[in-house]
Formats: sequence, C-alpha cells, structure tokens
Amino acid sequence: MLVFILNAGSSSLKYQLMNPVSKEVLATGLCERIGIDGVLKHEFNENKLTLEVSMPTHKEAIELVLKTLVEGEGKVINSIDDIDAIGHRAVHGGEEFASSVMVTDKVIAKMKELIPLAPLHNPANIMGMEICAELMPGKPNVAVFDTAFHQTMPDYAYMYALPYDQYTKHGIRKYGFHGTSHYFVSNEAKGMLDKKHNTRIIVCHLGNGSSVSAVLNGKCIDTSMGLTPVQGLMMGTRAGDVGAGAISYMMTKENLTIDQALDVMNKKSGILGISGKSSDLREVLQGMQDGDDSCRLAVDMVAYNIKKYVGAYVAALDGVDALCFTGGIGENAALIREKVCAGLDSMGLVIDPVKNNKRSSKPRDIATNASASRIFVIPTNEEFVIANDTYRIVSELNNK
Repeated sequence: MLVFILNAGSSSLKYQLMNPVSKEVLATGLCERIGIDGVLKHEFNENKLTLEVSMPTHKEAIELVLKTLVEGEGKVINSIDDIDAIGHRAVHGGEEFASSVMVTDKVIAKMKELIPLAPLHNPANIMGMEICAELMPGKPNVAVFDTAFHQTMPDYAYMYALPYDQYTKHGIRKYGFHGTSHYFVSNEAKGMLDKKHNTRIIVCHLGNGSSVSAVLNGKCIDTSMGLTPVQGLMMGTRAGDVGAGAISYMMTKENLTIDQALDVMNKKSGILGISGKSSDLREVLQGMQDGDDSCRLAVDMVAYNIKKYVGAYVAALDGVDALCFTGGIGENAALIREKVCAGLDSMGLVIDPVKNNKRSSKPRDIATNASASRIFVIPTNEEFVIANDTYRIVSELNNK
C-alpha cells in the first residue's frame, strides 16, 4: 500500500509518499511560501529537485506535488491511482478524537468547531483534507491527531485549577501536542528496554516546538503543553510557563491587547527573546561559545526547564526506566542532553559523556553501563505513525 502523507501549514505543506508495510519512502518534500510566490523542494531516490512555481493557494501546491510525483524529473509512480490512501496530520482533536479516524463530513465539521483551540493549524489541516478529497475522489483520507496520544491523561493531570464551569462550558483543559512523536518514541523505547511491563518512560521532544511527556505502560499520564502549544518548556519563539501575573503586568506596562500579548509569547519569546540573536539553538550555542552572555543564559534556561519537567515526571511515574531525547535539538544537541542529565544520578540516570558526544542517526543508549535507568536518543518518525495508522484504518475498513 502507498500512503500519501500530508502536513498542511498556514503557508507551507510537507509531504511524503511511503509504503508503511516496508517502511520504504519513495519521495519526500516541502512546499513553501504558498500565497506569496512558491517553492517546491522534492527529494526522491537520493536526488533533489527545487522548483520555483507560483502557488496562489494550497490547491495549486498539492496539484503541483501530485504532478511532480507522476511525471518529469521527480517521477516516482506512474499514476495518481498508485496512491491507495492519504494520511493527514491534524493538530487539535480536542476531547472528540482519542485516536486516528477516517475523514468524513462529520469529522471535518467537528474539526471546524475546534478551530478556536488551534486557529493557526486546524484551518490548514482541514483545507488539506478537502483539497485531497477533490483532487483524488474516492481515495480514503485519514486524520491523525497531535492531541490523541495524550487523551489517556487522568483528570487530575489535565484539569486547570480554574472554576470547573470553564471546563464544562469551554473545554478549557490541558490537551498536549506532538502526540505522534511521543507515541512513536515511547513505543521504540519500550522495545529497547529489557523490562516489558509497567514501563516508565519520559520523552523529551525538543525542536523549535518542544514538549515532555510521562508514559506509563505505553499510555500518556502527563505532558507539558496545555490548551495550546504555548505552555510548558521554553521553545524557539514560545515563552512556555509564565505566571499569569507577569503577563497581565507586561500588558499594562506595554499597553498590549490580549492578541498582542499572545503574539509576544508565541513569536518573540523563548530562545529568540532571551538570546536576542536567533530562535535556532545552533546559532545560540555558537553565540555562547563566542562569549555572548545572553546566549549562555538562553541555553541554561532551556536545559533547566527540561530538567525540572524530567524531575517532576520521575515523581509522577514513581521512578523511571528510560529517559528519551528526540527532535532536532534532542537528537543533535549533546550539550543540552548533558546539562539536563547532570545531577540526575540519584534518579538512576547516569549519562556517559563519550556515548553522548558520539553523533549517529540511529537509536542509541547514551547511559553508562552501570546506570540503573536507560537514556535513549531516538530519532522520531511522525510520518511513519501517520502512514501506519492510515494503513491500519483503511485495511480494517476493507476487511469489513
């Protein structure tokens, strides 16, 4: 089976063509600057193709991707009919969607109701689904939700201590994000552990957006992001946890509206806000090496915030069997891993400096041999989760 995986953003879309059974990836790519001018970056058979083509809307972008897959230099399949199903990344599923689902009119209507919870992401996700249904009629579309994996959290973990009617009236609670990554990495970690039951795993998904989850026996029991992705860790441009009093004080002093304050917290804070240099940790690590104290502070804050959550989740899980690092920062920034794990020996987490500094694209254990618990670096593969869920749901439907 061939699954076309689509991750539609507000002005970009990522795609992959994958066989989830063999895990073979035929093509992968990215459309950027949709609605501005348009760039397609297409990778296939270790070749790269870049096309600058006008993409006024997402429809033209998806049409161009499908055309590139079946003809010309980037061709990997003979016809669109070779695609068996489409798997979509969907950011916010609220409480309605605790697992991946076949896309129907009813599902899209429910997703539209959830737009206020993810105003930047859900409209683009829905648009991707509607365009694929139009361009490839009759092909099954599956929605895979970022929030679904976290729906197993107990009520005392997901509730905010606001008046209870705020939850019943408006659904205000923690939902969590990066669920496909947390699911994939915790599942891989489970396979790497000698222990097979009552596994206690902490996953640190660290990239431009970052979150931590506590996973007990394959089920999420807590996560750092909240109602929206701005809560939790300090990220590329997001502030993470900030006291409500500090926000209202900033709004008064700077004469900001709610939307302006959210813009500051989502787009101008985090690593960018503290370093004053960049939202890209690589540039900030370089700045720290060059003696820039703002960059040093940003790096220390990032690591300290992650470490606090790890400590809290060891307590929530009543111990830990594996601490996992994934995402662009988690997989590549040895210094962040070193700083997070420093002093966690009493929790059974002892990092091996030699293993930690060795670069590899493979899943690996970077704990010392004597460490009571394991420390894994596991490259995430959210696309495989989307392809696999799509394959499973379509197969179940075909077997009915």
